[in-house]
Amino acid sequence: MGVPRLIAKLSNLKSSSTFDEDKNTNWHSYDSWLEKHPSALVAFKKMMHGAESKKIVVFLDYDGTLSPIVNDPEVAFMTEKMRAVVHEVGCCFPTSIISGRSREKVYDFVQLDNIYYAGSHGMDIMAPLQPLRIRDWKYHAKAVDRKIQKSLEEKTEAIEGVKLEDNKFCLSVHFRNVPDEDLGTLEEQVKSVLEEHPQFRLTRGKKVLEIRPPIDWDKGHALEYLLDSLGLAGSNDVLPIYIGDDTSDEDAFELIHRRRQGHSIIVTSIPRETWASYSLYDTTEVMLFLEYLTKWKRISSAI
Repeated sequence: MGVPRLIAKLSNLKSSSTFDEDKNTNWHSYDSWLEKHPSALVAFKKMMHGAESKKIVVFLDYDGTLSPIVNDPEVAFMTEKMRAVVHEVGCCFPTSIISGRSREKVYDFVQLDNIYYAGSHGMDIMAPLQPLRIRDWKYHAKAVDRKIQKSLEEKTEAIEGVKLEDNKFCLSVHFRNVPDEDLGTLEEQVKSVLEEHPQFRLTRGKKVLEIRPPIDWDKGHALEYLLDSLGLAGSNDVLPIYIGDDTSDEDAFELIHRRRQGHSIIVTSIPRETWASYSLYDTTEVMLFLEYLTKWKRISSAI
């Protein structure tokens, strides 16, 4: 089967998720939103037009993208099928997972040696089987002050459902299991700790508050750094594909939008403001898109 025939077949497939009323989603609103951020499955043919001559680099978030969002972040395991698909992607293209978690923790979940790992929103990077060409990386010397963690533990221990996660270069305060009536108190306590350490900053993600060091660094910077490490920073032939679900991924989406080079894909089941050009509904659709990508690569390479 030739590439045009394959792409035509893939683009005619419907989204793998079943949209039903049990999701409590306003489908009229979602359909309108899809007009601006079409499904990457449906738009696959358009996205890959002319990509045979490009150097494709794949960037993936972890939680909510490769693994479903779960109540306990310590058990956010990806499926064996997803692991196999990501391994195949890593065999076809340079691939990196950029996560807010520590690099070591993401590796423990993924356990693949043919991809890059960028933990703490890209402040801690490991290349597959060899070190990166790291420049004067002053960023690695700035971890979150342990006094902050101890103070947070003391101030939040009475709040039910709080989960603190040390991600080496940022500290995550998970509140997915915190009762709604305690959320205001939790935020007050977190802010009171930061008042004692004004050099650190507070950012927000999906059901998480994150305390980060005072470094101008985010997932967009990590994307640029990884492209530079691959020798592709100034290339007109590179095609980055970034898939993520969190607000922290918006920095990478915005970078791709400004560069007018690459594809940004948000994973979400509800309409939301985003810099992303395309969308996928859930982790099942992410896996299907990655399968499309590897099949496209195998067939295009055979021509």
